[in-house]
Amino acid sequence: MGITPTLVKELRERTGVGIMDCKRALEATDGDIEAAIEHLRKQGIAKAGKRVGRATLEGVIDAYIHPGERLGVLVEINCETDFVGRNEEFRRLARDIAMQVAASNPIAVSRDQLPADLIEREQDIYRSQARSSGKPEQVVERIVEGKMEKFYRDTCLLEQPFIKDPDRTVGDVITEQIAKIGENITVRRFARFRLGE
Repeated sequence: MGITPTLVKELRERTGVGIMDCKRALEATDGDIEAAIEHLRKQGIAKAGKRVGRATLEGVIDAYIHPGERLGVLVEINCETDFVGRNEEFRRLARDIAMQVAASNPIAVSRDQLPADLIEREQDIYRSQARSSGKPEQVVERIVEGKMEKFYRDTCLLEQPFIKDPDRTVGDVITEQIAKIGENITVRRFARFRLGE
């Protein structure tokens, strides 16, 4: 089957990927547009992994005020260039992340930003709970590891289920944007304010 310009155009409109990448993806999948989308996603996520270490000194600070004006969030999202920082899709991502922080109240962006004393305190609590239920010591540590993974999912922004699509994490959404935009993106910090707190 020949790869028509119409097919390339449709794939480009659906994915936002460059024309030549769309054409190559369609050639690799024998013109199957759904398979080409999957091919591009896999390729993009692999490329995104290579971009993770690059410096992110541009970006935006976005604010979200929840209806009723009793809850607000400020979030700083960084990228590599001011061109991307002004991009509407990047700004939408910043707004979605601000809404995520408002809805799910994370403690930190990632695991490595959690205070060590908080992690130790949680581990001690889970260890005590498991021991008091009479579990053998080798099982206790596995229980603690499992509960800590749930704790990280609840408290670390990048590991939380994304509010608009709970099948993906916030980290997955950012990785997909890195693949699509072609620049590294990081969530630098956030602040959540609730009236009276």
